[in-house]
Order: sequence, then C-alpha cells, then structure tokens
Amino acid sequence: MSNTKNPRDLTSFTVQLRTWAQELGFAQLGIADVDLSAAEQALNRWLSLGYHGEMGYMQQHGSKRSRPAELVDGTLSIISVRMDYLPQTMASAWQVLESPALGYISRYALGRDYHKLLRKRLQQLADRISAAIGPFGYRVFVDSAPVLEKAIAAKAGLGWPGKHSSLLTRNGSWFFLGEIYTDLPLTADPPVAPHCGSCTACLDICPTAAIVAPYEVDARRCISYLTIELHGAIPTEFRPLLGNRIYGCDDCQLICPWNRFAQHTCEKDFLPRGELAAPQLIELFQWDEATFLRNTEGSPLRRLGHERWLRNIAVALGNAPTSPAVVAALQKRRDDVRPLVSEHTRWALQQHPHGE
Repeated sequence: MSNTKNPRDLTSFTVQLRTWAQELGFAQLGIADVDLSAAEQALNRWLSLGYHGEMGYMQQHGSKRSRPAELVDGTLSIISVRMDYLPQTMASAWQVLESPALGYISRYALGRDYHKLLRKRLQQLADRISAAIGPFGYRVFVDSAPVLEKAIAAKAGLGWPGKHSSLLTRNGSWFFLGEIYTDLPLTADPPVAPHCGSCTACLDICPTAAIVAPYEVDARRCISYLTIELHGAIPTEFRPLLGNRIYGCDDCQLICPWNRFAQHTCEKDFLPRGELAAPQLIELFQWDEATFLRNTEGSPLRRLGHERWLRNIAVALGNAPTSPAVVAALQKRRDDVRPLVSEHTRWALQQHPHGE
C-alpha cells in the first residue's frame, strides 16, 4: 500500500462514505484506527483457556489478526460496515424451536451465503472511493481472513460488545459485518457506550451454559460450534441440550431485549428458502448426498457436508418425541457406512423406548 492522500483532503470524506454505504444497502458505516491492543490481549487470554476448541485457525497467522498493518502493509484506517439480514416474513424462530419435529437453522443461514453479496457491495464502495479520489491502497474482507471484525466494528462505533460476545446496537444484533483495510488516513469514529446494564438474559438462556461469564464464551460448549465447527462426534453430554437445533443457535439473540427493535432486511439473497425455514426433521434425514448438495447450493449449510448434516439431524431426532416414524427414519441409517452417522444414529435410537 502507498498513502496517496493528505489527511486534510479527507476530513469531510467520511460524510460521503456514509451516503454511499447507505445507497449500497449497508445499515451503518464507521471508521476505526488500527490499535487493537486491548482486543489482542482478550484474544490471547481466550486462546490460552482453550475456549477455541478445534478452531485452530484462531491461533494461526500470529499477530496479523490483531495488528492490521501486519496483515495488509500500510493500513492506516479500517472502514467497517454492517448489513441487516433478518427477513420480515418467515416462520417464528420460537415457534420452530418449540416444535421438536422441526429442525432449527440459525436465521443467518436461511438464505444465500452472505459472503459474496457483502464482498461485492464492499468492492462497489471501494470503486466509488477510487473514482472520487483516485487510486488508493485497500483490501476487502468479509469473514475471510484473520480479522477481528467485532472488535474493529466496536472501535468504529457500530455497536458495543454484548455479554454474549456478539456486537449489539440499539437495533439489535441481526447483521453481518465487513471491512475495507485502507491506507487512507481517515478520522476514526468514537466507540459507543455499552447498554447491556445488569441484563443477563443471554447468559441465563444459553442451553449449554457456553457463556461462562459476561463477554466470555467457551466455544467448546456453544451449539453453533458443536453443530458447525466441530468435525468429529458431538460430546454425549451436550446432545440432549441441542434440542432440535441442527445448524447453529440463536437463543442468545432471540432473548436479547434490543432485538425487539431489529431492522428487517430488503435483500432478496437473505430471504429464507421455503424448505429450510421450518423443515421437517424426518424429511431432512432422508436426503441423500445429491439432494443435500442440490438443496444447499449457494447456502452456508453447504459447508457442513452431508455427513455432518446427518450427524446433527440424528441428534435432533434423538431429542424428538418417540413415534413410529421417528424410529423408522433412524433405523434406516442405523448401519450407515460412515461411523460418524451410524454412531449418532444409534445414540438417537437409544433415546426412544425399544428403538435400538
């Protein structure tokens, strides 16, 4: 990167940036400096406690994750944006969670994968900047590199860290984040004050007690980690606690009082696919790999792969009320050639009287 602009030339430029961001569908834009030393200390402590589990990538790249100029040489400022993703019309999340015959999929994963859309919009923003001021050094990120996006967004004034560790605003937390690392010496925005107060709703509702303290999550206990990040067997102690959650968990967001004021998205890509908003577990468990790949094309669900998809659904069926249909569905995969599938299916059958 090479610094191309004098700071005085950019003093009022952020006003134009915010206008462009709004036109491109972002809910908010903020500017952060590159001092993430406090976040670096918190990350190192979290890693030292082993809370990252099998997410080895959190330890990779050394200090590049918390020192932006080491990741992208010459970075002076970070443009941080957020984009709302909650659709206005879809099955009630609580309704699905309270219907054990259905499978619950985290609300962010009901539509198309967000990475491409956000990356495209951020590139369009960078193109507008370039057209206005000439060539400049930058790199776009959307959850695709060692970037402390929540810490950056907090520094940029987009919200405050909630006690569940996600970023919160007065309009809740149903949004994606993205960044542009740049060599432009932009004026940083001030952070916003936290507004969680004495509320502990997110800690109290967590099904697996993964929020071990305010602002501290042990990922090894988190349902999102267990159903998405974990590649092996789900520990038996957590299986009954997963309920019917087959991809991620939103409980801490659903219970958060600030999400009563959530803004809904107008992005078509984030609208839920009909078969995923409130799917029948037995039907999902019958998908062969070709059906899984076809129905998850362009979806975040694709990253699971068919084997872990079945693993998660088997656990949910083990937690479902006993019925001939549930037992019959499980028995069909009892001897699956994939040990991960057969082991979880056998466990599920054991949860039903005379199932195994």
